[in-house]
Amino acid sequence: MEILCITSRSCGVLLDPEGLYEARQKHALFLNGRPLGEERRSVASLFDLEPDANYTLESVTEGGDRQALTFHTKQETCTLNVRDFGAKGDGKTEDTAMLQAAILCCPDGGRVLIPAGEYVTGPLFLKSRMTLEIQEGATLMLLTDRARFPILPGHTPANNPDGEVLLGMFEGYAVDDFAAALNGIDVTDVAVIGRGVIDGRAQDGDWWVDPKKVRVANRGNMLYTQRCKGLLVQGLTFRNSPSWNLHPAFSEDLDFIDVRVQAPWDSPNTDGFDPESCRNVRLLGAEISVGDDCIAIKSGKIELGRKYRRPCEDLEIAWCALLDGHGGVTIGSEMAGGVKRVRAHHCHMRGNDRALRVKTRRDRGKDGVVDDIVFQDIRMDDVKMPLVVNSFYFCDADGKTDRVQSREKQPVDDTTPEIGTVCFERVDARGCKACAAYAMGLPEKPMAHLILRDCRFDFDPEAEPLVPAMALGVEACSRRGLIVRFLKKLTLEGVRMEGIEGEPLEAEDVEQIINQTQI
Repeated sequence: MEILCITSRSCGVLLDPEGLYEARQKHALFLNGRPLGEERRSVASLFDLEPDANYTLESVTEGGDRQALTFHTKQETCTLNVRDFGAKGDGKTEDTAMLQAAILCCPDGGRVLIPAGEYVTGPLFLKSRMTLEIQEGATLMLLTDRARFPILPGHTPANNPDGEVLLGMFEGYAVDDFAAALNGIDVTDVAVIGRGVIDGRAQDGDWWVDPKKVRVANRGNMLYTQRCKGLLVQGLTFRNSPSWNLHPAFSEDLDFIDVRVQAPWDSPNTDGFDPESCRNVRLLGAEISVGDDCIAIKSGKIELGRKYRRPCEDLEIAWCALLDGHGGVTIGSEMAGGVKRVRAHHCHMRGNDRALRVKTRRDRGKDGVVDDIVFQDIRMDDVKMPLVVNSFYFCDADGKTDRVQSREKQPVDDTTPEIGTVCFERVDARGCKACAAYAMGLPEKPMAHLILRDCRFDFDPEAEPLVPAMALGVEACSRRGLIVRFLKKLTLEGVRMEGIEGEPLEAEDVEQIINQTQI
């Protein structure tokens, strides 16, 4: 066992490092000798702890293995109960001012407690060095009238080295944006914990109606940070967001532990977790089922990437269940600042369109470097496309122009992005549809190195043809092997494919192939 996070009132624990979202065995848990029940997941949370206290957690598996660890909770200066500030929690009365007052009054090291109830609220703004606890049975119910939402301006001129203050951001641009349900702007050392729910209620407003149309400002998120340092989000459920759910931007040292993100499969642009130009980020033990990408790692679209050159880097995604979204773990396509050192491991994916994918295109720029990306120990069930690396992603108004889509070499200049090394290791994909992997670099800047090691692909014998990558000129296919083009180096070790039709490897414009398994 391993401690993942500790607050004054909670603790996150890794029970099974070799499990996926679900542990390999049930764990019976005991806290200071008191039984807590059984846990089937690899990552578990403990709540309702006392501050500044010693605890011993014991785990006993079905097979009889016993482990124990001790931990000490953090100190706490005080608890402010939002009911004492006049919050009703009756599902009818608006409680925005009361909840915000409790947050603003919280001293350093204090806790704001939201007990069971239904709290109708507008966007709330966090402050530094506090814990916000939304207890089990408590639901924050977001207002549905966008006229009641504050707006975060995009570019605001400022007397600082950047010449501006960034606040609102939407799909890689600094633009006016409606505030999120929870906002952390220039805050440090904040914890948002509990078994409660934050419900965006987007289906009850007009957020999902004609979603591409900007009405006053762009749609907001469930949780949004800008220039935040030191944030823990643990245990909460986020559902029915107007747009992206969890969107930390230009922030660092972030932990998202044991969270759930939920939206209908057909809800527009309800990405689950989209860190943008962030560093030192962990998403552990999450369950995400949404209407777009479960996870999308980003760093600005053209303008922000070129100006700030702030990559998204040093990310760990592990022990997660990524269900039904368009993509499981996606990098890009807004990645003009680069994405580096990402490790996604011990995750279960089910029903995704394209499970693991990299998306870029010409004009993302020379700082748009994707490198040192590792996917390990991933189980996939009924995914249409397991692995995609696409340098011709046809997003944006010019996405289908000859400049973006041409397979002829273009001049390498400041507009040319780059893909370095991407490694897929111990990927077990079952029920595949189109092909095992589809990877294309740019002809003028080939992908440096694609690695597949100890991967298995089993195909659905009744799979219908579909397009494996979102680019022009890509033909629909079914039960194909590896299709690769414009690579400097391809390494294949221990790759197995069952149920394919045709050649297992279709390679074009690949400078070096190391095929140790001779697939």
